[in-house]
Amino acid sequence: MNTEGGDAAEGVPCWVDASLPDVEAGKRFYGELFGWSFDAVGPRGVEGGPPGAAWAHREGDPVAALLPKRDGRMPTVWTVYLATPDATALARRIAAGGGQVIAEPAPMGRLGRQALAMGPEGAVFGLWEPALHDGFGGRRPALGGFARAVLHTRDPEAARPFWDGLFGGSRTGIAPLEGVFPEVMPSHFLVHFSVNDLEGALGAVYRLGGRVQAQPFRTDRGAVAVVTDNQNASFALLEG
Repeated sequence: MNTEGGDAAEGVPCWVDASLPDVEAGKRFYGELFGWSFDAVGPRGVEGGPPGAAWAHREGDPVAALLPKRDGRMPTVWTVYLATPDATALARRIAAGGGQVIAEPAPMGRLGRQALAMGPEGAVFGLWEPALHDGFGGRRPALGGFARAVLHTRDPEAARPFWDGLFGGSRTGIAPLEGVFPEVMPSHFLVHFSVNDLEGALGAVYRLGGRVQAQPFRTDRGAVAVVTDNQNASFALLEG
């Protein structure tokens, strides 16, 4: 199958993090899968983020953050935070356009400000207003780094006006749920990480205790498979 083109935050800074019940188990999984190393101090040596956060690097570049879940009732997920110069103004536009602001913009130390929101179709995403840290999307390693995030929803065409209006043009890839996810799956953003050997990466996912949600399929950017880690957080592997 082939998903629709366009990529959320491709080639521009953003923020991606995983909320996990066991950050140490996450470090073992992603460290072996992607070759990430971890630091307890934020990017550029700046303190920020919740206690227990692990900051992932590959080849010296910051690539993601693993965060401890504050509440066991919260989902175990990867979240993409789309970059904006003014999170407060964008949060107002989200609410005015039919979305919902879940958490108002708040500082993450001196790194920047984050907010959490939901589109009209029900997909949760974040906003990232950079300060000392630009984000993870602007400079990506060829392997094991953030590649893109795509909104999967039941009616892509109905969702598009909100997203195009939010960013003044198409910056958000939108694809159907059908054919990739079960019918009961709600709309969501799927974070993609780059690999150069998809079959080898899938073998590593199995070996490390993860599973495959969707077998490899073709997209306009290359072959993609949807997997979960050893704590049931979903993400995608993009070969290219």
